[in-house]
Amino acid sequence: MSILSFLLILAVAFLAGVEGILDEFQFHQPLVACTLIGLVSGHLSEGILLGGYLQMMALGWANVGAAVAPDIALASVASGILMVQGLSSSVAPDLVISGAIGIAIPLSVIGLFLTKICRTRAISLVKNMDAAAQEGNMHKMEFWHRCGIVMQGCRVMIPALVLLLIPSSWIAIGLESLPLWILEGLRAARGLIPALGFAIVINVLASKETWVFFALGFCLACIQSLSLVALSILGAGMMLIYMILKKGESSGSEIELGDILDSPKDR
Repeated sequence: MSILSFLLILAVAFLAGVEGILDEFQFHQPLVACTLIGLVSGHLSEGILLGGYLQMMALGWANVGAAVAPDIALASVASGILMVQGLSSSVAPDLVISGAIGIAIPLSVIGLFLTKICRTRAISLVKNMDAAAQEGNMHKMEFWHRCGIVMQGCRVMIPALVLLLIPSSWIAIGLESLPLWILEGLRAARGLIPALGFAIVINVLASKETWVFFALGFCLACIQSLSLVALSILGAGMMLIYMILKKGESSGSEIELGDILDSPKDR
């Protein structure tokens, strides 16, 4: 791996850690982080594939109140680095991606522990910002605010640095020495992870009105002649139908499609 790729991966890791708190540009999302790591390392297609699998897993992860979801930023970056290190050796790409997916969930739990530490340490930074606000010192407030953001970025960048310093030959030996039953389990988990993400989302959003649309979508997805674009268009159409029915139910009157799209009615 070149020095430029090494530094760019660290930059992606830092931005992923920062975006885990800011949620502005979504660098912490697996599809973005893994794709960027694959792009800067010369493994773009593998990065997109890995990010797509992990994104399906993370669909239902969200912070609700005081409950903090597993840290997808560290999981995405570490899995992407493991993928790059494995592909740099003689290991089969299928085995590398399966191993990267399998290690993502344990890493997300470790990342959850690290982010709790950072959030606890940030309490003292908030106290310093309060003191600076009482002094009327805006520059000092901005300084402590940036310190908190940098701390979150280092939370992912430092583990990424450790992983990058591990020789790729060691990772290759570790993957190739895995017993057959673990390899078969990783391949099975690779297929189950997208279903897990959708199951979490369905568990949160499902209602008696939406189950019929889920059943229709499931049946349509089994039709092999339909492309992903066609399925997306059909999904958007069913969403509009559901919105029309819900709005008509709440108002007790018939609703035109133009009302849903907020377009002016014909006079």
